[in-house]
Formats: sequence, C-alpha cells, structure tokens
Amino acid sequence: MSRPFDLVVFDCDGVLVDSERLSTRLDAELLAQLGWPLTEAEIVERWVGRTETAMKAEIEDHLGRDVSDEWAAFNVRYLKAFAEQLQPVDGVAEAVDAIQAAGYETCVASSGDLPKIRRNLAKTGLLDRFGDRLFSADDVEHGKPAPDLFLHAAEVMGAPPARTAVVEDSRHGVAAARAAGMWAFAYGGGVTPPVALEGPRTTVFSDMRRLPALIAGAASPA
Repeated sequence: MSRPFDLVVFDCDGVLVDSERLSTRLDAELLAQLGWPLTEAEIVERWVGRTETAMKAEIEDHLGRDVSDEWAAFNVRYLKAFAEQLQPVDGVAEAVDAIQAAGYETCVASSGDLPKIRRNLAKTGLLDRFGDRLFSADDVEHGKPAPDLFLHAAEVMGAPPARTAVVEDSRHGVAAARAAGMWAFAYGGGVTPPVALEGPRTTVFSDMRRLPALIAGAASPA
C-alpha cells in the first residue's frame, strides 16, 4: 500500500503531552510577578511553540532588565506542576501506535531541551514509542518558526521534506513546518484557536484519534 509520507514528526508540548495549559497558566503568574501582566491568550499568541530562551529574551527586552533569578526560582513551580499533573494528550498514544503500525517512521522534534522532552515523555508513558529519535531546538541555530529543527530531523531520519508530515499545535510550529516544505497536521484541540492554525499545506483537526486516518488519506505532496 502506498503511503503519502515517509516520516511523521511529532511536536512534544501540546501534541504528545498536554503541557501547554499548565505552562500558560504558570507563565501568566510569572509575568504578573515580573511586572508585565499578560492574558493567557496573549501568551499563547506570543510564545507557545517557541523556545524558553526566546521567551526569556523577549521578556527581558520588554522589561529592560535581567530576570534570571526570578526565572530560576519560578522553574521549581513548573517542575512540581508537571510532575504532579502532566498527562498525555487525549488519544495520542493510540494514534502514535496506529501510525507506527502502518509503517511510518516517527520522531519527536520540540522547542524544549532534550532533558525536558525525555522527562515529559517518560512521565506520560510515551518515551518508549520514540526511543532516541528525539530532536530539540538545541540541535539547531534557529528555533521555530524557522524551519531548521524540522529540516534537521528529516535529514537525520533520511526523509525528504516533501515526504515528511509534521504534527503541531502552535502557530509558530505550523509556520515552521510550512517553511520546511512539509505538510502540517495542526491539532486544534489545545490552547491555540483552530482558526489561527489554518493555511496552506495544513490539515486542521481537533480529535487526536482521527490523525492516523487523516495522514493515510492525505494526497501525496510529492
């Protein structure tokens, strides 16, 4: 049976693990403490899908001061919340199993650092499904929305960009997939409004259980 893609790349936060709601709530608390109160919707628009380094740099630029001490202290709250509350995205384990059973190569490419990716996947029981096929923003010079991370993952996995699908949940991540010349399957069941994910070479969906059929039914982009 002919498959439309050779490789399916999964983002981690918001796609595999339901972390964005936790993160956004805590980000709002941190920003209020720092003196730049933003709504959760504003935080989603600005930073979901981007690296922690990029977020911290933008905050420091806005405030005109270093926030490293507060950032480090608040990180303890993030780690505690994730250890106690983090869950896999509903239906994603079944979706990954079905995609792998259909013969697709899979990997993870996330804006988080590698220890965070491993920790969150292990906490939610998903790590064994991907083994060492994990790529982080630390592997490349430019994070999302630049295409570097997805292009790097595809190159290492031996898949042409045009034969690669990306599963993303953020506006910046979907933009990175498009810029890489890949097809984006944009999960609209998270914190980013589905309308913000729409665009060229993109399939928007809100039920992770539908993903295997959507991938199998996609027209070949090659």
